[in-house]
Amino acid sequence: MEYKDPMFELLSSLEQIVFKDDSKSFTLTQKPTAFTEFEQLRKGSGLKVEDFARAMGVSVAMVQEWESRREKPSPTELRLMRLLQANPVISQQLIE
Repeated sequence: MEYKDPMFELLSSLEQIVFKDDSKSFTLTQKPTAFTEFEQLRKGSGLKVEDFARAMGVSVAMVQEWESRREKPSPTELRLMRLLQANPVISQQLIE
């Protein structure tokens, strides 16, 4: 039996709700990789590094690792980033 990460499943469901209207989706300028998508999502969030890290539930050091391309965000982290960019209210609620 294949193990399914419950957080990944939850974020997948939320992503379907948030992105049900294709007009809200964003376009990547390059072939998407975890690094290029992270860069666009991070910049698109409009959050400071500290606030972005808090909303993601990771350390500032981890965000810096992603930015320097030493660490790659997981698929679950990328899904959460997409949700944060699509709905800034979620970001504010997670920061508080």
